[in-house]
Amino acid sequence: MKMKMKFNYLIRAINWYPPFWFSGIKVIEFSEDYRMFKVRLKLSWYNKNLVGTAFGGSLYAMCDPFFMFILMANLGSEYIVWDKYASIDFLKPGKGTVFATFSLSPEQLVDIKKKVDEQGKQIFEFPCEILDEYGTLIASLKKGVFVRRKDFQKPRD
Repeated sequence: MKMKMKFNYLIRAINWYPPFWFSGIKVIEFSEDYRMFKVRLKLSWYNKNLVGTAFGGSLYAMCDPFFMFILMANLGSEYIVWDKYASIDFLKPGKGTVFATFSLSPEQLVDIKKKVDEQGKQIFEFPCEILDEYGTLIASLKKGVFVRRKDFQKPRD
């Protein structure tokens, strides 16, 4: 219950988080079980690059924490979750409002938990797409997230 309250506060406060707020990034929808988030980036004068399209850093920032949030909220306090790496492929210029949706199914979460429980730790890679308001693919992202059981002990050599 305590973890759920923490995430409720965090998700409601994230829209006021300065890197998001000043980049025009907003969480516009999320599920009560924290397995899905939909994020929007509105193009404005403060997040345009020199050629008048969405700044690449803002496009990446809108994708940064959400798979980590989903895992933290759904795996529980017995696990450590950290963003490990990301790669982004910019395919078209972001000329207006763009969106990204992040979600993991209950089956994916069970599989992740099972693998980490068996191996102690693992890195999971999740794909993400940034789409414009017409559904055109703007950027494709891969996000690597590290998950470890808190009680995992490294084997001694």
